[in-house]
Amino acid sequence: MSVEVDVLLQEAKESIEAAQNYRSELQQRLHGLNQARKQVRGSSGQAREALRKHFTELQAAASRLLTERLASLLAEVDAIEADSIKPLDDCQSLIEHGVGQADELLREGEAALRCGLGEKEDKLGSFTKKAMHIQLDSLPEVPALVDVPFVSAQLDDSLLGLLRDRVCRHGSIASHPPVQIEELQERPGGILVRWCKVDEDFAAADYRLQYRRSGSGGSQYEDIYIGRECEFLVLHLDPHIDYLFRVCARGEGRTEWSPWSIPQTGYTTLAPHEWQSGTEGYILSSRKNIALRNDASHSRCPVLYSSAPTYFCGQTLTFKISAAGQVDQRDSLGVSINSNRGEESLQRDQAVCISTNGVVFVNGKEMTNQLPAITVGSAITFDMEVVNLLPINNNVNEGASFKLRVTIGSGNCEVVFDWLVDQAVDCFYFGCSFAHSGWKVLVF
Repeated sequence: MSVEVDVLLQEAKESIEAAQNYRSELQQRLHGLNQARKQVRGSSGQAREALRKHFTELQAAASRLLTERLASLLAEVDAIEADSIKPLDDCQSLIEHGVGQADELLREGEAALRCGLGEKEDKLGSFTKKAMHIQLDSLPEVPALVDVPFVSAQLDDSLLGLLRDRVCRHGSIASHPPVQIEELQERPGGILVRWCKVDEDFAAADYRLQYRRSGSGGSQYEDIYIGRECEFLVLHLDPHIDYLFRVCARGEGRTEWSPWSIPQTGYTTLAPHEWQSGTEGYILSSRKNIALRNDASHSRCPVLYSSAPTYFCGQTLTFKISAAGQVDQRDSLGVSINSNRGEESLQRDQAVCISTNGVVFVNGKEMTNQLPAITVGSAITFDMEVVNLLPINNNVNEGASFKLRVTIGSGNCEVVFDWLVDQAVDCFYFGCSFAHSGWKVLVF
């Protein structure tokens, strides 16, 4: 085979490979286009359904309110009519009774005048007595028209104008939500959700985060956070389970929420952090992520460690203090390579920690830099990363030590230092120790 044929063959193979890659890229873009079309059509269908449902419910509610108001006003008319007609009916009955008496008296008088002379005296006497008894000069009082109710309906024609104005401004259609989920980071037993504004003209006062399990058997969305922050750590999630997250915002001075962001799917592969149960002097929550230092042990109280070395380099470990007791210089919060059950503090070799008075210890030695004292509401974070592998005595055959870059944060302050460990390790125990009762700490 000639050189020219080899060159042509190589060019043909490269062209075929380029065509395959080109086709693959086009297919991916076609898939993305289909997803975009699906989102537009799907969200449009959901918007139509939401509009029809909302306005149907609004029409029914408005009709019900108008019907109830009409019934109430008609009842008022009926009550006024009944109260006003009764005395008029009573007066009419009295007058009709008087008219009947007068008719009867007239008949008797006319009969007395027509009778013969023998009976005239008796009949005229009886007629006169009866006329005096009836009191022909006494007449019942009939109320004047100005003294009886003239019922009328007072209707404000401006209601229709106000209603028309509110209806014309009721509801709106948005093609893009003002906020979107920016990042989902897996954490032990949870996911850190971060979001951001995509509409710079939208002034957000609060954000609202919801989540639910993914899949057909998933539950309904439920609120997990409402506040001003742009991130939230969702805890108590089952590992290897997909969850859907969405966020919306509320503008300054507004009561209604914005449209929801596009739902994002996230999951965690990391098991939740747990404290070791059965440690003297501590009570654990049902999920074993909250520890309370009780007063069962007044003298010697060992370190409370994690149930396993579940903290890895590259993660952020957080201790959240929800209750505080008396501060003691022996107190400690931190991480260690092992879990020596007999120790009373993490202020020892092969551990880094911070005491409740803000002093930082590395392998049992106190550092010059300090952090603020730990109080209720304090959040202490530990971040670690491997810097490099150092040979012992410049001889790799004798072994090596690890240099870890450790960052401890508390409030708006942090301390950064290098921690040398004499063995290769990528997972650590976390622990705490308090000399006095009353301390309550959540780990995540």
